[in-house]
Amino acid sequence: MRTSPVAVCSLVLSSLVGTLAFAGPAAAAPGAPAVHHFANCTDMHRVYKGGVAKRGAHDHRTDGGYARYAPHVSTRLYRANSSMDRDHDGVACEQ
Repeated sequence: MRTSPVAVCSLVLSSLVGTLAFAGPAAAAPGAPAVHHFANCTDMHRVYKGGVAKRGAHDHRTDGGYARYAPHVSTRLYRANSSMDRDHDGVACEQ
């Protein structure tokens, strides 16, 4: 007895849906890169000249000036390096 291609596709899809439902939304994507923790701001500036910002952050400078470089926006990267955000404005190592 031969199985039709439609039946095989249906079986594969139902198996895949069951697997995704079991994994849930909290499961990390298998290809997601690891987030890098930098040792200090100098180390971060070698890769990200303007530092790293979380989404929706605004640079608050006490002197009213502006940063020379725009920060790279990545909430995951900011969280890994949030200890380097001295003024707690959501931008780590701004310059």
